[in-house]
Amino acid sequence: MSSTDPGPLLGPADIRELAAALGVKPTKQRGQNFVIDANTVRRIVRTAAVRPEDRVVEVGPGLGSLTLALLEAAEHVTAVEIDDTLAAALPATITARMPERAARFDLVHSDAMRVTELPGPAPTALVANLPYNVAVPVLLHMLETFPTIERTLVMVQAEVADRLAAPPGSKVYGVPSVKANWYAEVKRAGSIGRTVFWPAPNVDSGLVALVRRAEPVRTTATRREVFTVVDAAFAQRRKTLRAALSGWAGSAPAAEAALRAAGISPQARGEALTVEEFARIAENKGAAGNTGAAENTGAAANGQDAANDPAAANGRAAEVPSAAGDQQTAENQ
Repeated sequence: MSSTDPGPLLGPADIRELAAALGVKPTKQRGQNFVIDANTVRRIVRTAAVRPEDRVVEVGPGLGSLTLALLEAAEHVTAVEIDDTLAAALPATITARMPERAARFDLVHSDAMRVTELPGPAPTALVANLPYNVAVPVLLHMLETFPTIERTLVMVQAEVADRLAAPPGSKVYGVPSVKANWYAEVKRAGSIGRTVFWPAPNVDSGLVALVRRAEPVRTTATRREVFTVVDAAFAQRRKTLRAALSGWAGSAPAAEAALRAAGISPQARGEALTVEEFARIAENKGAAGNTGAAENTGAAANGQDAANDPAAANGRAAEVPSAAGDQQTAENQ
C-alpha cells in the first residue's frame, strides 16, 4: 500500500460523513478536532514503533482515525472512549473498514481515569491522541495502573509536550516532567501541524515518546511520598526549597535538615532537581525528628497527585487537545 493510499483508513470525506451520520458537530467548546490525514496516523504508528506482537491501548479514539492505523500494525488494540456516541459507533466503523481485524479490537466505554483493568492480555504499548485538559493526569494514571506498558507515544498540545520532555533546569521543567520521568525516559518525538485536523485547532501539537525505565527509581520512599515532595516544591517554584518545603516538613529548619541529609542545597529550587533527588528528599523527611508531624500542613496538604486527581477526570470529547490548560496548579505559580 502506497503512502498516499489511505486504504481502510479514514480520510477527510470519511470523517465528515461519519460525523454527520452520528450528529457529531465538532466545536471549540468541546475541544473536538478529528485527525483527517491517513499519512499522519501512519506516521504516529511508525514513530511509536508498534510491533506485530504488541497489544496496544488507545485512549480517546474518537471516530477511529488512529485506531484503524494501529490495527494495521498491532496484534490487538483496546480503545478507551468516554463519549457515548463515539463509543457506540466505533465497533461498527472497525467492522466495516477492517473486518479481518475486527476480532482483534476491544472497546472499553469508560472514563480513562477510572479504568483499572482492560479486557484480554495486558497491554504492552500506549498510543493515544490526548486532549489538553486531561493529558498529563491520564498519561500518569495509565502508566501507574498498567506496569506492562513498555512504550508510549502520545500526541498532546505542543506546550504540554515541551513540559513532559523538559530536562532539569529548563524553564518549562515542572511537575509533569518529574512525574513522567518517575516511570520512563521521556523525549519529544516530533511535531504535528494544524492542517491535519478537522476543524483545524488554534494550537500546534507534539509527539512525546516514553520508554519505561528498565529499573524503577531506587528509593525507600513510596511514589506518593515522592510526588508529594514534587507538588510542594513546584507549588512555590520561585522560592528556595528550604522555603517551599517548609509546609511539607513542618518548618523551614526541618526542611533544611531533610535537604542537607539528602545532599541537596537548601538554596536550590525544584526546577534544578532530578526525580532521583526528589526521592532522596522524601526519604529524609524525618531527618530533624519531625516524622509525620507535617503530613497535613502547609503547601504539601494541597499538593495533589496528578495521576489521581479527580478534577482531571473530565469527560473527553476530542481526539486533539483543546486550548484549555491542563497544567496543575503548581505549574502556574
